[in-house]
Amino acid sequence: MDGTPHGDAGSLRVMTVGQLRGVYVPLITPFEPSGDVALDAIERLVHEYLDAGAAGIVALGTTGESSALDAAEKRAVIDACARVCAEHDAQLIVGAGTNNTAATIGAVEALRGTPALVGALVVVPYYVRPSEAGIVAHFEAVAEKSPVPLVLYNIPQRTGRALSAAGVLRAARHPNVAGIKQAVGALDGDSLEVLAGAPSGFAVLAGDDPFIYPTVLMGGAGAIAASAHVCTERFVAMVECGLAGKLEDGRGHAEALLPVVQACFAEPNPSVFKAVLHAQGRIPTPNVRLPLLAASDAARDRALAAVAAATSP
Repeated sequence: MDGTPHGDAGSLRVMTVGQLRGVYVPLITPFEPSGDVALDAIERLVHEYLDAGAAGIVALGTTGESSALDAAEKRAVIDACARVCAEHDAQLIVGAGTNNTAATIGAVEALRGTPALVGALVVVPYYVRPSEAGIVAHFEAVAEKSPVPLVLYNIPQRTGRALSAAGVLRAARHPNVAGIKQAVGALDGDSLEVLAGAPSGFAVLAGDDPFIYPTVLMGGAGAIAASAHVCTERFVAMVECGLAGKLEDGRGHAEALLPVVQACFAEPNPSVFKAVLHAQGRIPTPNVRLPLLAASDAARDRALAAVAAATSP
């Protein structure tokens, strides 16, 4: 990316499906016993995930507890992820969406010049329940000002508003909108319509981990997958099998990984992921910030067992 705005409707789309492709890990934000953000642990995790084949990292997503971080902490997380992504020549996407259009524009503009940055993840505005026309207008207004392409984030369970296939495809026509994280709780008719009708260069990334493999088989470019915090290499292999048309091999990975997904989402995200990573000695504490609570011992143990089963020879 050249770091310049791409809001001119006559400009060429700046990303292609080939550029947004593969598994992106929406990184947790680990905390020290003191409660501070564990920046060293962030850098270690990013190295590990990129070494395991992830195409890139998503910083400050839902899994990163972005709503619980202050402005200085958010900037520190972005900078830590950017340093490592740049070292690996990997892609960084940063969550920047709010339910306030002006604030979202400010957040994406503040990302200008961030190393390795290829996109800003912008969620459907939550809580205020705008009309579909308002959602599309929000995305278009942000895209006009953003120094990097937008990756839309459609997750009605959290926002209270679903964006239909027609709305997604309308927003996708903007040259500074590069793709979508589609997390609607199913591989439903609207998702299939988006997959079939997406313009060239618009990447559909699975956002619901149980449906990663079928989404890729139906034309998706990959996934933003919280579950890839564990069993990363196998999630990458599953997506690569789907992209290459290796149906049976990919199905084997999908069947083995489903219990991992189910166990890791048994309690509110990212509590179980943090518990597992802490048990593996990869982060200093399993702590989350209120109003989230730490995972139960039972949920942690079930997830660890599922991970062990999925990684055993």
